Amino acid sequence: MESKNKKENKAVVLKVLRNFEIESKPIPTAKPRNVIVRIHTVGICGSDVHYWAHGKCGPFEIEKGKSLILGHESSGIIDSVGEGVKHLKPGDRVALEPGVPCRYCESCRSGRYNLCPDVQFLATPPYDGSLTNYIEHPADFCYKMPDHMTFEEGALLEPLSVGAHACRRGGVKAGSHCLITGAGPIGLVMLLVARASGATKIIVTDFMENRLEVAKKLGADEVFKATDSDIVEKVRNASSKISQTFECSGAESALLLAIRATQQGGKILSIGRSSKPLQNIPLFEAADKEIDIMGSFRYHDTYPQALELVASGQINVKPLVTHRFTLEESQKAFELAESGGDGAIKIAIVVDSQS
Repeated sequence: MESKNKKENKAVVLKVLRNFEIESKPIPTAKPRNVIVRIHTVGICGSDVHYWAHGKCGPFEIEKGKSLILGHESSGIIDSVGEGVKHLKPGDRVALEPGVPCRYCESCRSGRYNLCPDVQFLATPPYDGSLTNYIEHPADFCYKMPDHMTFEEGALLEPLSVGAHACRRGGVKAGSHCLITGAGPIGLVMLLVARASGATKIIVTDFMENRLEVAKKLGADEVFKATDSDIVEKVRNASSKISQTFECSGAESALLLAIRATQQGGKILSIGRSSKPLQNIPLFEAADKEIDIMGSFRYHDTYPQALELVASGQINVKPLVTHRFTLEESQKAFELAESGGDGAIKIAIVVDSQS
């Protein structure tokens, strides 16, 4: 069963670094247990910008001579369903979880499917993303949104899930004192989820004043300029009981601050990614304080929680979106996302403004 909308499948394709082309693509047909989604909104993630500008992000790299469709923070409308899909129907508004695991490996069977070595993650080479009108996606990785949720909120469930996973790994609870280094989109959703998880003191650092202002508006108790020479003392004076630090910038200086500001027996969650190896990290200081330094990679089983937090009104992600562009304006959108100018925090691309 399919919707009656006129169908055209335009895609924003990266063939040459920093340069998009818009191409017409075939409209996919849903295989069993899959659905076709008419994409409405896509958020630009830092990883998208890395691929656009450098052709790689961490260990993932676009193969020479290959193209890539970017975008993985996505929401849209079910256009058609494949055989065996019972819980979704054409017209349903959904948020898409972008990482589809193999379901059979040890990581998948143990419940940590985010660590699946064969995960097919949207906009991670060699898999195309969602900056296109129509994509095929497994039905069980599409989450129906209530009518009062916007498509932007649905797209933001993806970064919100990063925060939910990190808070769960870090054990944030009522009374926790948290430090967040980096007030980009991930740092800001960390702030929202940490507060919703019960944290009573949240300190945020960044080198950009406008981002610190947003963090303050979203509920941070204290904000500090990361470049201040006395940043360690400022954070310690604000709280001597930091139980969890969420490092969201990837900067070596931020990890150093985390080690020196986190209390004995606390935890540091490494979320941000650096383009260069970290060289001068005093691990002996972390060892002497018995600080656990933990990795936090994407998420698993967090979309229902993130959806509930937004749908219930407990978390408001709307202020994170500062700029909106059409599909045809993707080039301009990515240029702004890279520069961070004009107070940009989260940039949304409206793929289908008619929905």
